[in-house]
Amino acid sequence: MKHPKLFRTILTTALLAVFACLDASAQFKENAFSQQYNDDPASAADSTDVLFSFKDYFGGLRHRNEIKIGTMTAGSALFIGGSQIYNRQTWKLPIVYGTIGGSLGAGLALNAKGNKQAATYCFIGAGVAYWATLMDGVINYRPNDYPHPGTATLYSLLLPGLGQIYNHDYWKLPIYLGAMGFGVHYYLDCQSNYLRFRNIYLQANDPDVAYDGPISSDQALYYRNVYRRYRDYSVLAIAVLYLLQVIDANVFSYMHNFEVDDDIALRVAPALIAPECQIASVNPVSQQAAFGLKLGISF
Repeated sequence: MKHPKLFRTILTTALLAVFACLDASAQFKENAFSQQYNDDPASAADSTDVLFSFKDYFGGLRHRNEIKIGTMTAGSALFIGGSQIYNRQTWKLPIVYGTIGGSLGAGLALNAKGNKQAATYCFIGAGVAYWATLMDGVINYRPNDYPHPGTATLYSLLLPGLGQIYNHDYWKLPIYLGAMGFGVHYYLDCQSNYLRFRNIYLQANDPDVAYDGPISSDQALYYRNVYRRYRDYSVLAIAVLYLLQVIDANVFSYMHNFEVDDDIALRVAPALIAPECQIASVNPVSQQAAFGLKLGISF
């Protein structure tokens, strides 16, 4: 190496910058995750040891106490319409029960008559109405409390990307939705090829069928297993991306009010590094000064 001193100087500067970033990141994360969902008595009373309390939930439905948005949504997922009761919008209950119950009843009746396709559409409609009920509860839970980490998290759980819209991080939508869309496309492509080679393999091993295709049984088995494995990988990738965008919505809702003002600065400037022997003035030798970088952090 032609310039060992310059290389050591640059390496030392880079390590100092990394350690400074890690230290700031650790302090920032500690402050971010020590916050509560809401600055209200309900949040102060919450305990991480109890994920869900039926006593608190039904007390909230009777408006005797306040409950978290997560408690409200979890309870409403089991007791349909609970979020509308807690949000004091009971006039929506006939719509909720009528839509979900009517779709399920119509689906069961059509299925009994043998109309499978129409029954499937009715069941899908009941599922969409159920999802809309949960979404309505989240939207109407203290809509003026912004930013609200619980709302951002549930938005992303119910509809990928909605939490980023809530946080005004619109630039992240093409990243998450594009990646998840590619994962879905890859899954469908692998599923199609998996079914194709599985059918070829079954035909090649069917004693009642005279198979004379261009692909042998062993080749069909190999490609069937390959596409099945890739299909499973795509499902895992979609799940990871889905979880990542939920975590992103939660974390950056905490960071919404984090500001970097003029008091925090990072300055990098060239520096002249004198040899140690010249600094100590002991046994000076013919050694030249080295040029490097000076890192300054003010806060």
